[in-house]
Amino acid sequence: MKRALLASAFTLMSALSVSAGETVDIVPPAEGSVTTEAALEAWSRIYEVASHPRCSNCHVGEDNVPMWSGPSYGKTRPHGMNINGGESRIGAEAVLCSTCHTTKSEDWENANTTPHAAPRVAMDWQLAPVEAEWFGKSSVEVCNQLRDPDRNGDRTFMDIAEHLDHDLILHWAWKPGGGREAAPYSLQEHVNDILTWGVGGMPCEND
Repeated sequence: MKRALLASAFTLMSALSVSAGETVDIVPPAEGSVTTEAALEAWSRIYEVASHPRCSNCHVGEDNVPMWSGPSYGKTRPHGMNINGGESRIGAEAVLCSTCHTTKSEDWENANTTPHAAPRVAMDWQLAPVEAEWFGKSSVEVCNQLRDPDRNGDRTFMDIAEHLDHDLILHWAWKPGGGREAAPYSLQEHVNDILTWGVGGMPCEND
């Protein structure tokens, strides 16, 4: 399965070695240029981002309850106000996430400057798919999950990089505002690590 995944990705890379992304450059390293050690080093940085509160708080399971964690929230706890994303993952069964996480289009420079106010982006706020649950999971668990087509939306590593480029909720993680701690590194550095990990064979520590 992994060989097939990589073969598909390399085919895509040969056809489009540089993707003109909306916010980042998607430029994978040359095939065969990344050692397993370098790929694992890239993964360790990927996990720092994936496990950070800005990313992990919405990567929850079938209870559909987002989390509040990180320095600006004090102790780790479920989202206040009994919020539940439901099976829709947008709160359609009870209270839509967009009720508070509005998509107001004007004054974006000040959209997220108020401490403890609901973050806003120019798309509907929602939980990650339940298959992408990794809040509180170990590096090995998340690594195996992210390279598994059945649990990553059938994405190659190139697809993952392009998903990062287009998803505005993910972009918010690096510019959260309101005194929130941003995700580590930068979006471009995170995409670069995804590409390095992918070209290196998507290894995990348990291989």
